[in-house]
Amino acid sequence: MKISIVILNYNVRYFLEQCILTCQRAITNIDAEILIIDNNSPDDSCAMVKEKFPKLTLIENKENVGFSKANNQAVDVAKGEYVLILNPDTAITESSIREALIKAESLSNLGALGCYLMDGTGAFLPESKRNLPTPKVSVLKIAGFTKQYYTSHISEENEGMVSVLVGAYMLMKRSVYLEVGGFDEDYFMYGEDIDLSYKLTKAGYNNYYYGSVKTLHYKGESTTKNKEYLKRFYGAMNIFYNKHFQTNKLFDVFVQIGIKLASNSHRTVSEANMEYAGIQSSYVLTENLTLFGKISKVLPLELHASSKSMLQDSLYEKSLFVFDTEYLSYDQIFKAMTQLKGRGNIFRIRPPGCNFLLGSDRSDEKGSVTVF
Repeated sequence: MKISIVILNYNVRYFLEQCILTCQRAITNIDAEILIIDNNSPDDSCAMVKEKFPKLTLIENKENVGFSKANNQAVDVAKGEYVLILNPDTAITESSIREALIKAESLSNLGALGCYLMDGTGAFLPESKRNLPTPKVSVLKIAGFTKQYYTSHISEENEGMVSVLVGAYMLMKRSVYLEVGGFDEDYFMYGEDIDLSYKLTKAGYNNYYYGSVKTLHYKGESTTKNKEYLKRFYGAMNIFYNKHFQTNKLFDVFVQIGIKLASNSHRTVSEANMEYAGIQSSYVLTENLTLFGKISKVLPLELHASSKSMLQDSLYEKSLFVFDTEYLSYDQIFKAMTQLKGRGNIFRIRPPGCNFLLGSDRSDEKGSVTVF
């Protein structure tokens, strides 16, 4: 088998369904498997997988064992030469797996391969390619100076070696993953991808960023970026530094100050949730008039049925775009989102065959699910 796609889920049933559907499209004519591992989700994620995807491998944990341990569980039973660690709140294009594998096969001494991640607004996520967050770099980031934290010598759509990739999308040979011990289970959530990236480079492998492959990462669906999140994140960074660097009390003080400042400045979801405020025009890109009628009943806006030809014009402002994936491919949708990003535009996607819309208007808040 060529590749095993490992998706760790926690309580994001609708986003997981879309993720699986995009993976199924992407592995057409590829010897592949999809493994879902669930960390005791309180929603009906597992019931959905059993009903809609009965042939997939589903591992149901009876407790939330964290990111590292759960992914390691799945990789242990994976059959693929390669494994792709993928977040459940992602969507990939139809050609992405094939393109990523071709690139991976062309690289010697590959550790992990990462890709261009975009959020629900179409904006590039800079954590797609990062430098090693030494204590100095992290203190600067806490203070608001992020230039050294992210990799700037490689443009967003280019490619090259980087120090750190993000755990939302990491492709690597299963043998390499196992050789370095996979994700360190001392981390419960956050920091595992930094640690694994560093272990790969210490073992003599090269991590590689490949900007030609694009993945939508709603980012923020599994967790809200609140004070508890910040404590876990900086706690994970402390584990990383204690394992790999020498730190001192002054650094620990800076970390605690960073947690307090960041948590005090964070907006809550309820403060930010003005879902359709300011939207002046709304379009549903579909050929399915029945679908258009159903969507029109659940969105509090005047909608217009439109064709893909409208995407030739990139001058839209303050508009809602609803994309039907049975009319446009995910590749076409991602290109449209990139082209239309900013200027107050927002996006919703109807996954193939589904009765819901997904979207996210900020990369640090829970996304939008509209069932119709």
